[in-house]
Amino acid sequence: MIPPLHLITDDATLSRPDFVSQARLAMTAGGRLAALHLRGPRLGGRTIFELAGALREDGLETGCLLLVNDRLDVALALDLPGAHLGQRSLPPGVAREILGPGRILGLSVHGREEGEEGRKGEVDFLLVGTIFATPSHPEGTPGGVARIREVAVLDSPPMLGIGGITPGRVEAVLEAGAHGVAVRGGVWDAPDPAAAVGVYLKEMARCSGEAPKGPVSPGTRDQRRVK
Repeated sequence: MIPPLHLITDDATLSRPDFVSQARLAMTAGGRLAALHLRGPRLGGRTIFELAGALREDGLETGCLLLVNDRLDVALALDLPGAHLGQRSLPPGVAREILGPGRILGLSVHGREEGEEGRKGEVDFLLVGTIFATPSHPEGTPGGVARIREVAVLDSPPMLGIGGITPGRVEAVLEAGAHGVAVRGGVWDAPDPAAAVGVYLKEMARCSGEAPKGPVSPGTRDQRRVK
């Protein structure tokens, strides 16, 4: 399945000396309900490779989906579950040919036109934003939850809202048709990132009317692709 909570990093987050230890705790807290995106657009391929290598076994043990943004080479070299594309990345069809059919592939979109790319069967989920104002993308024009509804009419793959999504905004995002949410500051800027993961998951469980689910047991995993 596509996890409903995606944890997005940036250059500053990946450069923290305690990132790997904090990421391991966050992955354990999220289990199969979370995905960790190693996104570092200004960091070199070796750095992403080393970070992904350090966390690869944690993904297998916890069930947390480990993805790399843009670095298809790293995904293949380490046999990772998949990768994520931005609008300046390779076209989804080309990326799918490189990765093959067995890996998960995501795509960031910012409206209906870009969302059309997600209907072509090459990607498994969409990150739709920017939903609310966020310091990480000050240049982005927030579209509100209407942006999710705009893309939803395309019969798209599962969508996750991204951009300024606090736990208090989760319900509105889900009600607009999103499968889940993607967050950066809400987790990595929190005093305890793993605890913040639990807060988001608890809120999503409340919105869906389900009882909160704990982390998966080590060694279990379900990272099948959703079409």
